Amino acid sequence: MRKKIFLVPIILFVFALQAQNLSDLKEKMMSKWAKTVTPESVWQEYPRPQFERRQWKSLNGLWDFAIMKKNEIQPKSFQGKILVPFSFESALSGVERKITPEDKMWYKKTFSVPKNWGDKDILIHFEAVDYNCAVWVNDILVGSHKGGFDRFSFNITPYLKVNGSQKLVLAVTDGTNFSSQPRGKQQIDASGIYYTPVSGIWQTVWLESVSSESYLKEVKTITNIDQNKVTIVPFSNISLVNGYQVVVDVFYEGKKIVSGITAPNEALYLDLPKAKLWSPDHPHLYHVTLKFINLTGKVIDQVYSYFGMRKISIGDHKGVKYLFLNNKPLFHYGTLDQGWWPDGLLTPPSDEAMRYDIQMTKAMGFNMIRKHVKIEPDRWYYHCDKLGIMVWQDMPSFNRLALKTSEEMEATERKDLIYNRLERLDREESDGFRRSEDATQFEIELRRMVDNHFNSPSIVMWVPFNEGWGQYDTCRISDYVKSLDPNRLVNPTSGWSLRACGDIYDIHTYQVDLNVPPTALDRATVIGEFGGIGYPIQENLWNPEIRNWGYQTYYSSEDLLKNYIYKFDQIVKMKEQNGLSAAVYTQTTDVEGEINGLMTYDRKVTKMPTQTLKEMHSKLYQE
Repeated sequence: MRKKIFLVPIILFVFALQAQNLSDLKEKMMSKWAKTVTPESVWQEYPRPQFERRQWKSLNGLWDFAIMKKNEIQPKSFQGKILVPFSFESALSGVERKITPEDKMWYKKTFSVPKNWGDKDILIHFEAVDYNCAVWVNDILVGSHKGGFDRFSFNITPYLKVNGSQKLVLAVTDGTNFSSQPRGKQQIDASGIYYTPVSGIWQTVWLESVSSESYLKEVKTITNIDQNKVTIVPFSNISLVNGYQVVVDVFYEGKKIVSGITAPNEALYLDLPKAKLWSPDHPHLYHVTLKFINLTGKVIDQVYSYFGMRKISIGDHKGVKYLFLNNKPLFHYGTLDQGWWPDGLLTPPSDEAMRYDIQMTKAMGFNMIRKHVKIEPDRWYYHCDKLGIMVWQDMPSFNRLALKTSEEMEATERKDLIYNRLERLDREESDGFRRSEDATQFEIELRRMVDNHFNSPSIVMWVPFNEGWGQYDTCRISDYVKSLDPNRLVNPTSGWSLRACGDIYDIHTYQVDLNVPPTALDRATVIGEFGGIGYPIQENLWNPEIRNWGYQTYYSSEDLLKNYIYKFDQIVKMKEQNGLSAAVYTQTTDVEGEINGLMTYDRKVTKMPTQTLKEMHSKLYQE
């Protein structure tokens, strides 16, 4: 049994609506933010801060649901209520039910279009649905999507009724670890380093009104601090809009700095003399207004965005290749951040909760986060941009152990953790092979990750593969990512199956006495994972009855700090003597059975003094 913690009101409310027997409910571990969640307040922030319009409407809240078999048609009646955007497996959804590859999840929601939206077109946006889904509006199929971590949209205007409520239906399937889909740490029958899966809608669903004539589809921003220039490319929803213009105004701290005019789908080059540079110490941001103007001079669309002027590169420093930010050497020191929550799983209970993890990471003196095999909601990157913390962004992985049974996976995993992972610095096996359709899908989702988050100044590195999980065609994939985004660094694979390509040479080392990576002559040398020191706090365990583990485990905060300092001092020595230019400590929080977090899973306890860590870490940034 898990530790008994009071159920938050929303769970009671949802289950009451489902007419279920509350006495059958198990009490769950919750973070403090879960107590504030209601159907009316759940995730009401604008989902895409770098591409914001004024007219929008959240569809988060209570939806009808049914779980059927894959071969069954749309149900005539639904089984209960689910709180969107939380997944079926999460406590905050009010359902907390295991989904299998044989299941099909059905959602239904009625909504109305605000009357003041007039004759505009209506877009429906899904920030993330895991994994395969189809969408109907008023019983007409409007589209489908495959991919668990990227957003998608449909123009539903032709399918709407003139008056009254509209009906929205989704059907979703999710193969999780019994499929080839990119999924990160999700596993049916979670154990060890694999966690409770997430199925169905797990990010915001919302409506937006746009001009029926034409509208801005996206904007791409490229900064160049060496020339004090920014390139802004606004794209329209249709390719041929001859004579239309986009007026771009750039502001800093509310004051207009520069303006320009371009055609849609064409680049605008703007000078920014004496530009304020973005960095962890000074996260300066410029705000942008884009006005889309038709042939009559009417503004038919207006979008708000922002960008940061910064440059990430590799340079020569003290005889080695080293990480540079804004043409100056800067050691990257961060946490491995899984982005998992006890109440919402992949979905944080609130925007405030999501921001808290970033704030605490920075307060501890880290200047970077490695976002581990998960892609977060857009607002997570917005908070990193504003607060000033660099991001190494992993691609969600396909795990090579995926098609084994849970018992085989657990046995293999335990052997891997205890023996191979602690004793072998590098794995020399050749790249694996992927079926053509699986490779195609992986690369589609990889491109979506890069495209969707291209403008975020906090992201400084892409990591296509982690520890050989689903690794294939490593150097081709590394070159592919670099071709999509030449202005960021590419870490081809973090740990183990290393290849002579990309910008980064990255090892993982979890021993008490860390392995010293060899100095790469053509790449920056980093330790992509180390530490993992466990400290179980009985009152804050996800489940005391399971194996709660760390790579080394201690049972007091004093012993934890002592052993953290011992490992940290080795990182400092490697920086000074071996040219190491980054390190990532495992990890930000405990996650389910892993108790090696700097904070407990519910975020109620910080295991080492925040100020002590901040003062200790500061020595890494002194060049």
